[in-house]
Amino acid sequence: MNKKILKEVLINVGIIVAALAVGIFLNKYMIANAQVPTSSMETTVMAGDRILVNRLSYLFHEPKRGDIVTFIYPDDGETLYLKRILGLPGETIEGKDGTVYIDGEPLDPDYTDEVSYDEFGPFQVPEGTYFMMGDNRNDSWDSRYWEHKFVEKEDIIGKAAVSYFPHPRLLK
Repeated sequence: MNKKILKEVLINVGIIVAALAVGIFLNKYMIANAQVPTSSMETTVMAGDRILVNRLSYLFHEPKRGDIVTFIYPDDGETLYLKRILGLPGETIEGKDGTVYIDGEPLDPDYTDEVSYDEFGPFQVPEGTYFMMGDNRNDSWDSRYWEHKFVEKEDIIGKAAVSYFPHPRLLK
């Protein structure tokens, strides 16, 4: 093998290794790629949607009500879930007569057109934790039913930003 071919092979291998390193870095520290397995967030995020999650979302500010986030399910410490933040640290959240209440006031907006008559709470959200619910309230395994009701801030992977396949759109 002559030197010119060897040099070309080494350059191509270097490009491939650099591309893999950048991809691994982005996936580990900046962006997570996920497929939504259930209908718990319909009609906002559909089962089967492929989404991108911004891992840097909460580097400089706290999670907000209404954010759609990926997080580690608190009852097993390993499964990843996608839900919407409804209850913030220090608040009291309750569901009665088809309405979600935050500190005694109806949640507005409530982020869904679906009415769920499941009554829950009242639950006081501890500091540093969040109460999560799916937008498909009648078909969502969420904070209302978990043994450990609240998600720790450090267990939030990031904010869902984009659904890119098969229903491309920004997630809000």
